[in-house]
Amino acid sequence: MPCNCGQNSPQPTIIYQLALPDGVIRQYITYQEAEAANQRAGGTGTITITSQ
Repeated sequence: MPCNCGQNSPQPTIIYQLALPDGVIRQYITYQEAEAANQRAGGTGTITITSQ
């Protein structure tokens, strides 16, 4: 039986992606997690927002 979820299309999942200078890329659910990981790595990474 098909889903009766209404007429709204599903919202994309927002992912915060942390790219470190050494080429490592990690993905996090919240900005706070990405920022904390960036600070642990020395604060030199770049956080971008992506959706899936």
